[in-house]
Amino acid sequence: MNRVYVCSCFGITDKQVKDHAAAGACTPRQIASVTKAGTDCGSCVRTIQGILGRGACPRRELLEKGGAAAVLAADPELAEAA
Repeated sequence: MNRVYVCSCFGITDKQVKDHAAAGACTPRQIASVTKAGTDCGSCVRTIQGILGRGACPRRELLEKGGAAAVLAADPELAEAA
């Protein structure tokens, strides 16, 4: 199995980014909060954006349907931070 590193600073692979995206991460910032990818030199941020693409995002869909209140209600971690 070939590993394709997206972030050399922290050794994060494209598979890890895809796995976190499948778990609900929708933005490079959300990927960074879990993996640190993109927080050192920043050269991988565009690659992460490309992997994330414009696919379905549960939080984005909630925002479109019901605004910020719906997102906060659906994600307890965000509600605690607010």
